[in-house]
Amino acid sequence: MKKNRLYFFIAISIWCIQSYAQQDVTFTLYNYNMNIINPAYAGTGENMEFTSNYRSQWTGLDDAPKTWSFSLSSPMNDKVGLGLSVINSRVFVLKETDVFVDLSYRLQLKEKLDLFLGFKAGGAAVNIDLADIGLDNDPLFSENVSVFNPNIGIGAYLKGENYFINISVPALLKTRRYEKESGIVTQATDKMQFFMGAGYHFLLNGDVTFTPSFLTRVISEVPFSMDISGTFDLYNRVEFGLSYRLKESISSLVFFKMTNRIEIGYAYDSSITAISNYRRGNHEFILKFPILISGKQTQR
Repeated sequence: MKKNRLYFFIAISIWCIQSYAQQDVTFTLYNYNMNIINPAYAGTGENMEFTSNYRSQWTGLDDAPKTWSFSLSSPMNDKVGLGLSVINSRVFVLKETDVFVDLSYRLQLKEKLDLFLGFKAGGAAVNIDLADIGLDNDPLFSENVSVFNPNIGIGAYLKGENYFINISVPALLKTRRYEKESGIVTQATDKMQFFMGAGYHFLLNGDVTFTPSFLTRVISEVPFSMDISGTFDLYNRVEFGLSYRLKESISSLVFFKMTNRIEIGYAYDSSITAISNYRRGNHEFILKFPILISGKQTQR
């Protein structure tokens, strides 16, 4: 019984911290699935594209956080793009599913300089199966929780010939969850999240490109977070590099671009904090491929 309680409080604490950080999970391969946090990326490619991402944290620990996401993104014409993103997360007895629709609009500032503006709308369904932890005699944990929190977000993406800058707030609304049974009130709050990042493509020679990039996350009353990455692209076929999450972890990543236009990536995070004594690293996988409709392409 004490073990069940311990797991419950650990899981809920971890979840609260993560929900402040980035739509309930922080992806290492965010550069390959950016429209999850920035609606301005919707439809910025030439074709409709499908992306699926799976992240497993704390390998070897029972009921550790696991997150699966998928997104569809498509240009409707040379100005408008549409996207759909779904994120499904689970940790111990808590499940959350976020569903959002994205809309982007392209403004051509110069011949090779575009500004994309995006809007995101949807919500998160949260379910906490408290009955599953076997504390039926405890009134605080005897009733399950099921709520839906609608939200909206905005974003901007500046794309030049060799650089990019992105700014987004994927959740503008401050959502509150209440559950009141037998005089007991529980409350959870999700605060506004602000993201800013940029990167530059350095062409070292005709076959090798080096790209340093960063992404910052700012949330009120939560420690500042930043990812700093550097990757090498060889022959536009394989990309590999390292990423450092400020005072948290070091990650290695690799991304393959197959001849059939399927793209596959993998990242491994290794913690540099004291928590590494109690859990193993995090694994993350990503799959991307275009969906051709009638063999047409839309140039943007």
